[in-house]
Amino acid sequence: MKHIAILGSTGSIGKNTLQVVRNLKDKFRVTGLSTHSQWEFLAEQVEEFNPSHVALSNPQLAEKLKHRLSYNQTEIICGNNCLKDIVLKSKADIVVSAVVGAIGLSAAIETVQAGKILALANKEALVMAGNIVMPLAKKNQILPVDSEHSAIFQALQSGKQNEIKRIIITASGGPFYDFPADTLAGVTPAQALKHPTWRMGQKITIDSATLMNKALEIIEAKWLFNLEAEQIDVVIHPQSIIHSMVEFCDGSVIAQMGMPDMKVPIQYALTYPEREGLNVEPFDLPRIESLTFKKPDLEKFPALKLGYLAAREGGTIGATLNAANEIAVQAFLEKKIRFTEISFFVEKVINNHRFIKDPCLEEILEADAWARQEIKKCLT
Repeated sequence: MKHIAILGSTGSIGKNTLQVVRNLKDKFRVTGLSTHSQWEFLAEQVEEFNPSHVALSNPQLAEKLKHRLSYNQTEIICGNNCLKDIVLKSKADIVVSAVVGAIGLSAAIETVQAGKILALANKEALVMAGNIVMPLAKKNQILPVDSEHSAIFQALQSGKQNEIKRIIITASGGPFYDFPADTLAGVTPAQALKHPTWRMGQKITIDSATLMNKALEIIEAKWLFNLEAEQIDVVIHPQSIIHSMVEFCDGSVIAQMGMPDMKVPIQYALTYPEREGLNVEPFDLPRIESLTFKKPDLEKFPALKLGYLAAREGGTIGATLNAANEIAVQAFLEKKIRFTEISFFVEKVINNHRFIKDPCLEEILEADAWARQEIKKCLT
């Protein structure tokens, strides 16, 4: 039986991971859980799974959880280092990193340094510091949870690294892909949060609408699969049936397909290199009828260009892009800026930052902090 810690257990990925654990309860035991603020939901998870450790960053919420679980032996950890502490104290074999944003970086580093498997949904860890995280990891120690990167990872089982010609990351296009460009400035947060295919957290849903999520995935794919930016393509595929593809040197294209369901890539990461049964919606091609594809519009969705820039140039651009985007997305959700200004301000911060080609961790964190302050200045 493998022991699992889930960072971000009350979010969409975390909840789906626990569904997988319920399905395979004879193979996995949950030893660690964490949430940012949903302490009541976390309490329910603790009562069901009885982990040895849980974490909340907010000490006041941790006190509420402690009172709720006064009869329980679960140790409650709080504070800025709580995610790292969960990784070490929970004695997990696999750490599922499902937190959103830069907060996942330190836990990712701690996980691979401790020799544990990192099931990675927190793409920001590689966007910020792929040059540091990947060299620390052994082969197949980092297993992708994002549906696109899981698809690529699965397709790559059909060939060797030196046989890859390119990878093709699919994108639903979000809710606005067919909107006229001159209408995008007026779209509202409520409209942007209505994703046509997936049900996700607010931040990633907005990233999907701007295509910034694909920009982050381009950078993550570069590090995960040891690729050049020129080997990574993006194609709009509204049906979200083909989750991504790999083209090999002989012209063969291997695609991973299936009905949209995050439990599939999550379970594959947890059970790799084996597969286990999973009750999912049947794959019925006649009912689907057709699959369509479009080239991405880089002018209407400039975030993609920023993703390619960061993948091509590397250095501190990834950390700067990610930090600025986190602040800009929140500003849009609070109706302080327009939808089209998210990418505009992110690009402005990237252009103004002090670029370091081969940064150490301290320099990456400094770039992150600087970008957050700089974009706040731009927004005032």
